[in-house]
Amino acid sequence: MRVAIIGAGISGLSAAYRLNQLDSEIEITIFDRRDRVGGVLNTVERDGYEIELSADNFISTLPWGIKLCEELGIADRLVQTNSLYRRTYVVRKGNLHLLPDGFLMMAPTKLYPMVVTPILSPFGKLRAGLELFMPARRDNTDESMSEFVRRRFGREVFERLVEPLVSGVYAADMDKLSVLATLPRFREMERDHGSLIWAMQKQLAANRSAKLAEQSGARYSLFVTLRGGLLSICNAIVSKLRADSIKLGNAVESASLRNDGKWLLRTETATTQENLASSETSGNKQVYDAVIFACSSYEAANLLSGVLPEISLSLSKIEHEGTAIVTFAFDSEQIKQPITGMGFVVPKVENSMILAGSFSSLKYPHRAPEGKQLIRIFAGGARNPSSAEMGDSELVPILFSELKRIIRIEGEPLFNVVAHWARTMPQYYVGHRELVKNIEQLSSNQPSFAMAGNAFHGIGIPNCIRSGFDAAEKIYRSR
Repeated sequence: MRVAIIGAGISGLSAAYRLNQLDSEIEITIFDRRDRVGGVLNTVERDGYEIELSADNFISTLPWGIKLCEELGIADRLVQTNSLYRRTYVVRKGNLHLLPDGFLMMAPTKLYPMVVTPILSPFGKLRAGLELFMPARRDNTDESMSEFVRRRFGREVFERLVEPLVSGVYAADMDKLSVLATLPRFREMERDHGSLIWAMQKQLAANRSAKLAEQSGARYSLFVTLRGGLLSICNAIVSKLRADSIKLGNAVESASLRNDGKWLLRTETATTQENLASSETSGNKQVYDAVIFACSSYEAANLLSGVLPEISLSLSKIEHEGTAIVTFAFDSEQIKQPITGMGFVVPKVENSMILAGSFSSLKYPHRAPEGKQLIRIFAGGARNPSSAEMGDSELVPILFSELKRIIRIEGEPLFNVVAHWARTMPQYYVGHRELVKNIEQLSSNQPSFAMAGNAFHGIGIPNCIRSGFDAAEKIYRSR
């Protein structure tokens, strides 16, 4: 059996790994237009620094990431976040304020920190407390993040707490982002308990040993990374595959489904694309028994437009935003402001180009030499779409100037590293779950076709790995 996989990111590589596990005789070919594996995952090592250019950790409560690391023999390199800094800051009027203890993404587990926080006004705190008495919505209809939070907690909690926390993860328009596709457990809490505050109190009582109330924002104790960088996962998978199975700098330009159920793919190398664009070459054509589309959903939509038009149309409805990530390196003494957290988020109402920041080497100390610090700044998303493609000479000074207004920094950074990720963040807008369900129903009728990636059931690394596994198992069953 010959299987083609389009995309050498973590999703496509996971699909290849799982196929090889299921049947080592399957002939797997992975195509990617980039000149390296990993997709958006990329790690740079420089002068003793370890710099992640996109995702810098993954959650351990979803099993697929940890399990894959164990199978690949790299679990001994997993590192937890530094327990001394498991706090989050929120920017208000240009200053850092610690997120109230126990506030987890959308609701508090402790009430007193909400009462005394300077992030909210007295009226905002009063309106938040009224959540205990707000009528509950018991149906399963979807709604936007902003609609849901404003309905439960009011405008100020949304604008000052929830919007920046969720934007820091999804880089999305909160007026469009789906609650059911991103944080469905909060709707479940409302349905089952009537109040999110009451539900969180009950959850806290049932999980005292987890010490949930001692954390805020992202539950940092649940996140891990790899010493040596997250690209290590991709490289470890590659080491398990045949050396000739990965075709880098090789783009799939067209796909067609033959009457016998096999796929005809036309590919072109970077040389062909750049130097032979005006020639009569048709590229390299190969026939495969099955294809896994592990590229972006809009790239898959383009390739499938003349083959599976209904699936293509649905895929094209998944919108994407981009981000830019700038990592600054400093001597520790340059940072004059005491820092006790792992990062900060910036509300939209602050009118900043910065979405969020991460104190990368406080979060994971191995990422910088002793006496040095790394700070990662995120910009772009639905809030500032142009940032993802802005030139470095314009973007870097703006972000550094804004960073200095938030944190007292003396002098210039030792260096910076910039990564641009245009159209890499799928937007889970209202109705996303129904859209994905429709895509999967249509795909179920195509046994030689499968999809994987971050556009469907989750944007994090574990969900991408799971999507690759699921795609591989579907193709294996179709033999």
